[in-house]
Amino acid sequence: MNLSIRKMSPELADDYFDFFDNRAFSDNSPYYPCYCNAFQMTEQQIKEEFFEQAKIIGGGKEGQRIAIRRSAKRMVEQGIIQGYLAYDDGISVGWCNANDKKRYMRVGEFSLDAVPAKEEFSASDDGTKKIKSIVCFEIAPSHRGRGIAAALLKRVCEDAKAEGYDKVEVYPVMRDTYETLDFTGPVHLYEKAGFIRVAQQGKKLIMQKDLMREV
Repeated sequence: MNLSIRKMSPELADDYFDFFDNRAFSDNSPYYPCYCNAFQMTEQQIKEEFFEQAKIIGGGKEGQRIAIRRSAKRMVEQGIIQGYLAYDDGISVGWCNANDKKRYMRVGEFSLDAVPAKEEFSASDDGTKKIKSIVCFEIAPSHRGRGIAAALLKRVCEDAKAEGYDKVEVYPVMRDTYETLDFTGPVHLYEKAGFIRVAQQGKKLIMQKDLMREV
């Protein structure tokens, strides 16, 4: 594998959509269709741009896919969707959605069938620290288990520190067994990278890495 990582920008739109169209859900994942844009959308935007537009287009899974993709295209072009693409020999094979926490409407695991108005689960220092949030990882099935998520996580932390962030924050779910569809990332991935648990709500965790303590 010849791995490289690039920070998302509107210029990488073709690679972004190539990944989500052709590789992200090639294992018939139940998350298809997804373009990782709901985290930064209001309830009303999701209703209008996803569900109402899907009906206008013709309904069904394909109508939903087209509607969500059009919404994501707008957000990519406007620079709203931020994160990192991972490449193997120039082909996009992985994605990490990472941005300033204040840019998200919600974080953590949720379903489009029951979208929370706004995430209320937070750590005690949310208002006093500059936090970079990671809300999603997606790795092509053909490339899972090869360290791509760990490499993306490392890059996010390095850039966040260089950009003056105090902490990187993540939102894993505690699970009894390994889950390949765990888009918020597994707890052990973060523990290995030096994250600690700072809050818990049921099985949902908030974990943080203090960048200011690193030399």
